[in-house]
Amino acid sequence: MATIEFVTIEVADTTAADRFCTAAFGVGSWMRLRASEAATTGFRGFTLSLIVSQPATVDSFVGSALDAGATSLKPAAKSLWGYGGVVQAPDGTIWTVASLSKKDTGLATRRVDDVVLQLGVADVAASKRLYVDRGFAVAKSYGRRYVELGTPSSPVKLALYRRRALAKVAGVSAEGTGSHRLAIGSDAGPFTDPDGFVWEAASL
Repeated sequence: MATIEFVTIEVADTTAADRFCTAAFGVGSWMRLRASEAATTGFRGFTLSLIVSQPATVDSFVGSALDAGATSLKPAAKSLWGYGGVVQAPDGTIWTVASLSKKDTGLATRRVDDVVLQLGVADVAASKRLYVDRGFAVAKSYGRRYVELGTPSSPVKLALYRRRALAKVAGVSAEGTGSHRLAIGSDAGPFTDPDGFVWEAASL
């Protein structure tokens, strides 16, 4: 089965971005940074989601992100599916921190249970077929609205939304042009998908 080994975020200032990510989330080896001045405006078509165990942990991560310079797009709050909030890093990357639980069962931790790369695509069904043909396993599928791909052992799971729907989840306008400023390191690469997302061969 294909997996995503890491994602590379392209930023203008790698030192500042590394400082933010370390202070906000303490992210591990699944994320890399690369210097880039590629033109980009508005919504870049993706978000990164950290799945945690309980609301207190959501609040801890969102709070540290805001303290490190992030902008709040959606304050942490309960929803039909759980509890979560959305922030935008100084480099422009949009981060969601979420828990399926609406109640705390203990003290906040700094543990991330799952990482999900969410891509906004033009046609969810067509993108699903493409990624399945590339070796990805379907974990969840809700027709043309949402698909999650990946295995329990994958460092990063992949989720597909329609672009406008993902922007709504993130709390931003769907409008945007230019580079995604994202490269995906995977044993399914290298290729560029129809929505312009660049997949690179993983070389850890």
